[in-house]
Amino acid sequence: MNELMREARLFLGLRSAVLALVGLLALTSVGVGAGLLEAARQQTIINRMQPQQAADVAAIADWVSKDKDAGNAAYYTFHLTWDAPSDLAFAALGTRDVAPYVLRVRALGLEAQLYEGEISNPELALPGRFDFAFVLVYLAPLFAILLLHDLFSGEREAGRLTSLEVTVGARGRFWAMRILVRYLALFGALAAPFLVGALIAGTAAWKAAAVLGLIAAYLAFWTVVCLAVARAARGSLANAMSLAAAWLVLTLLIPAFSHLAINAAVPLRQGMELSLLQRTAVHRAWDIPQAKTMNAFFRSHPEWANTAPLTTPFHWKWYFAFHQVGDEAVADLARQYRDGVLIRAGWSERLGHVLPTAGVQLALHRLADTDPHGQSAYQDGIRGYHRDLRRFYYPYLFNERPFDRADFARAPAYRARPDGATWPVSLLVAILVVTALVAVLGAMRRSPRA
Repeated sequence: MNELMREARLFLGLRSAVLALVGLLALTSVGVGAGLLEAARQQTIINRMQPQQAADVAAIADWVSKDKDAGNAAYYTFHLTWDAPSDLAFAALGTRDVAPYVLRVRALGLEAQLYEGEISNPELALPGRFDFAFVLVYLAPLFAILLLHDLFSGEREAGRLTSLEVTVGARGRFWAMRILVRYLALFGALAAPFLVGALIAGTAAWKAAAVLGLIAAYLAFWTVVCLAVARAARGSLANAMSLAAAWLVLTLLIPAFSHLAINAAVPLRQGMELSLLQRTAVHRAWDIPQAKTMNAFFRSHPEWANTAPLTTPFHWKWYFAFHQVGDEAVADLARQYRDGVLIRAGWSERLGHVLPTAGVQLALHRLADTDPHGQSAYQDGIRGYHRDLRRFYYPYLFNERPFDRADFARAPAYRARPDGATWPVSLLVAILVVTALVAVLGAMRRSPRA
């Protein structure tokens, strides 16, 4: 402990080291603060929508109750759905930066409604928002390189290496203490702001502990990389350039090219294209006989086949039937789109098993429930809720029952999905392996090459 404290005092006496730690601490604090503000903004929007939704429904109920037309009630009433940020979303916003987290749906065709909020191109948002995950994955390695690239070469270039090792005696322990001080300093600069953010957000203890484990493992990985380069008998500048190249390859180039390869291997239609195909199928119903539409609807909804036949050019049950037929026309494409998104996510996870830079980011998003699995779960919840809405309105539409003010209160209520965050076990194993490598490296008793 005395040796560790002595090394800590020497380390903190280096102005460049203190400036680096202050810089990392400031960047991490800004990232955590930005994430907290964004998560709070999203939650505020969700909270504000609740009373507005109630007011909208009340206004529609006042109007519909005059003629009790169920078609007007089903057509004009929007039903609120939402996906609240998890208690760790502030640390890794993930898909919440590009995907809708609030959606008001009607009992009309759903597929077009699902992608109306897809107004930004996710391909242009690959680096993500500036949050804690961004600081950890992309910026923290640069500070590790700054503090470790000249660990041995700096002493060699100053002419102190040989005399220093002769003086300390136990060379392995001496270098282990020096490495540990820098490692703990980096860990503290990342962990302290995160823990403050976790307390503010009310993050579950197991999630906070998991993130601390990720921080420790990721810094351990970069410590191994830095020491592997620093042990070579080269100058500090050459070490820094080699490590900068490694950072560029591991954090940017390999993930980017892998992303392009995954997208090429698993092609997907864009959500807006799927929406356009659904709308085309819906609008086609205006140009074909009503009987053809109703027969298509009755094949999937035989329970309504014996209701009264259509006798007018327009009827609400025909209108809602052809919206449902439009959804069914693109159902296979919708499933392919959803499955394709998850297949891409699966391949990204496989990449994370061998590339720590990708694995840490993916693990943070999984813990925060802000990955494609979380977004797909929200859409699945909307689909289930939309199915309940149609089942609620159909008896009124097909049996021509009046829809009164009290019926609005009987409409199914949306139930927000539970937090789906999980801890990837395979990544935990990878973390333990990397941490073990660091322990082995720290225990090595040979000195750096003179």
